[in-house]
Amino acid sequence: MANIKRYDPFDLSFEPFDDIFRGFFRPVRFEGLSQQMQIKLDITENEKDYTVHAEIPGVKKDDIHVTIDGNQVSVSAEVKKEKEEKEGEKVLRSERYYGKVFRSFTLGHDIDDAAAKAKYSDGVLELTLPKKTGVAAKKLAIQ
Repeated sequence: MANIKRYDPFDLSFEPFDDIFRGFFRPVRFEGLSQQMQIKLDITENEKDYTVHAEIPGVKKDDIHVTIDGNQVSVSAEVKKEKEEKEGEKVLRSERYYGKVFRSFTLGHDIDDAAAKAKYSDGVLELTLPKKTGVAAKKLAIQ
Protein backbone atom coordinates (compact mmCIF):
# COMPACT_ATOMS: atom_id res chain seq x y z
CA MET A 1 0.00 0.00 0.00
CA ALA A 2 1.36 3.45 -0.90
CA ASN A 3 1.84 6.18 1.67
CA ILE A 4 -0.54 9.04 1.07
CA LYS A 5 0.65 12.52 1.96
CA ARG A 6 -1.48 15.61 2.02
CA TYR A 7 -0.15 18.47 -0.14
CA ASP A 8 0.39 21.74 1.70
CA PRO A 9 1.06 24.68 -0.66
CA PHE A 10 2.61 26.73 2.17
CA ASP A 11 5.15 24.06 3.16
CA LEU A 12 8.48 25.17 1.73
CA SER A 13 10.37 21.94 2.36
CA PHE A 14 11.16 19.85 -0.68
CA GLU A 15 12.18 16.47 0.69
CA PRO A 16 14.36 15.36 -2.23
CA PHE A 17 16.11 18.75 -2.27
CA ASP A 18 16.52 19.35 1.50
CA ASP A 19 20.16 18.28 1.50
CA ILE A 20 21.03 20.59 -1.38
CA PHE A 21 19.82 23.74 0.38
CA ARG A 22 20.90 22.77 3.90
CA GLY A 23 23.11 25.59 5.25
CA PHE A 24 22.61 27.69 2.13
CA PHE A 25 21.46 30.75 4.06
CA ARG A 26 24.02 30.48 6.86
CA PRO A 27 26.76 33.11 6.91
CA VAL A 28 30.01 32.05 5.34
CA ARG A 29 33.04 32.14 7.58
CA PHE A 30 36.49 31.98 6.10
CA GLU A 31 39.13 30.35 8.25
CA GLY A 32 42.34 32.27 8.80
CA LEU A 33 40.85 35.73 8.32
CA SER A 34 40.64 37.94 11.37
CA GLN A 35 37.23 39.14 12.40
CA GLN A 36 36.36 42.80 12.58
CA MET A 37 37.40 44.34 15.86
CA GLN A 38 34.79 45.20 18.48
CA ILE A 39 34.95 47.19 21.70
CA LYS A 40 33.87 45.00 24.60
CA LEU A 41 32.54 46.84 27.66
CA ASP A 42 32.10 46.12 31.37
CA ILE A 43 30.18 48.81 33.28
CA THR A 44 29.83 48.90 37.06
CA GLU A 45 28.05 51.43 39.25
CA ASN A 46 28.23 52.54 42.86
CA GLU A 47 26.55 55.45 44.64
CA LYS A 48 29.15 58.01 43.49
CA ASP A 49 30.27 56.99 40.01
CA TYR A 50 30.32 54.57 37.09
CA THR A 51 33.40 52.56 36.14
CA VAL A 52 33.78 51.43 32.54
CA HIS A 53 36.36 48.90 31.32
CA ALA A 54 36.62 48.84 27.53
CA GLU A 55 38.83 46.28 25.79
CA ILE A 56 40.55 47.91 22.83
CA PRO A 57 43.69 45.82 22.19
CA GLY A 58 46.38 46.87 19.74
CA VAL A 59 45.28 50.52 19.53
CA LYS A 60 47.47 53.48 20.40
CA LYS A 61 46.35 55.81 23.17
CA ASP A 62 46.26 58.77 20.76
CA ASP A 63 43.77 56.94 18.48
CA ILE A 64 41.09 56.58 21.19
CA HIS A 65 38.42 59.26 21.64
CA VAL A 66 35.83 59.49 24.43
CA THR A 67 32.97 61.99 24.40
CA ILE A 68 30.44 62.63 27.17
CA ASP A 69 27.15 64.40 26.55
CA GLY A 70 24.90 64.40 29.63
CA ASN A 71 24.34 60.71 30.32
CA GLN A 72 25.49 59.51 26.88
CA VAL A 73 29.06 58.19 26.56
CA SER A 74 30.75 57.39 23.24
CA VAL A 75 34.03 55.56 22.77
CA SER A 76 35.67 55.41 19.35
CA ALA A 77 39.04 54.14 18.20
CA GLU A 78 40.94 54.11 14.93
CA VAL A 79 42.37 50.65 14.27
CA LYS A 80 45.43 50.08 12.11
CA LYS A 81 46.72 46.53 11.68
CA GLU A 82 49.41 45.41 9.32
CA LYS A 83 50.71 41.89 8.89
CA GLU A 84 53.42 40.80 6.50
CA GLU A 85 54.89 37.33 6.05
CA LYS A 86 58.28 37.03 4.38
CA GLU A 87 60.40 34.14 3.29
CA GLY A 88 63.87 35.53 2.76
CA GLU A 89 63.55 38.61 0.56
CA LYS A 90 60.32 37.46 -1.03
CA VAL A 91 57.02 38.70 0.42
CA LEU A 92 54.53 35.84 0.55
CA ARG A 93 51.56 37.66 2.03
CA SER A 94 50.79 41.18 3.17
CA GLU A 95 47.54 42.15 4.91
CA ARG A 96 46.29 45.51 6.14
CA TYR A 97 43.22 46.56 8.04
CA TYR A 98 42.26 50.17 8.67
CA GLY A 99 38.98 51.03 10.24
CA LYS A 100 37.10 52.74 13.01
CA VAL A 101 35.24 51.06 15.84
CA PHE A 102 32.58 52.86 17.83
CA ARG A 103 30.52 52.14 20.94
CA SER A 104 27.91 54.40 22.52
CA PHE A 105 25.79 53.82 25.60
CA THR A 106 23.43 55.70 27.90
CA LEU A 107 23.76 55.69 31.69
CA GLY A 108 21.07 56.28 34.31
CA HIS A 109 22.50 59.58 35.61
CA ASP A 110 24.18 62.59 34.04
CA ILE A 111 27.98 62.51 34.18
CA ASP A 112 30.15 65.25 35.66
CA ASP A 113 32.41 65.52 32.61
CA ALA A 114 34.81 67.95 34.34
CA ALA A 115 35.71 65.30 36.95
CA ALA A 116 35.74 62.29 34.60
CA LYS A 117 39.02 60.37 34.27
CA ALA A 118 40.38 58.01 31.62
CA LYS A 119 43.34 55.65 31.79
CA TYR A 120 44.62 53.28 29.08
CA SER A 121 47.04 50.44 29.72
CA ASP A 122 47.56 46.93 28.33
CA GLY A 123 44.72 47.28 25.81
CA VAL A 124 42.10 48.21 28.42
CA LEU A 125 40.58 51.68 28.67
CA GLU A 126 39.33 52.46 32.18
CA LEU A 127 36.86 55.31 32.57
CA THR A 128 35.81 56.72 35.95
CA LEU A 129 32.64 58.70 35.40
CA PRO A 130 31.35 60.50 38.52
CA LYS A 131 27.63 61.14 38.72
CA LYS A 132 26.52 64.74 38.63
CA THR A 133 25.04 65.85 41.92
CA GLY A 134 21.42 66.58 41.27
CA VAL A 135 19.82 69.84 42.17
CA ALA A 136 17.42 69.42 45.08
CA ALA A 137 13.80 69.36 44.10
CA LYS A 138 12.14 72.72 44.51
CA LYS A 139 8.73 72.83 46.13
CA LEU A 140 6.36 75.35 44.65
CA ALA A 141 3.88 77.20 46.79
CA ILE A 142 0.39 77.17 45.36
CA GLN A 143 -1.36 80.54 45.41
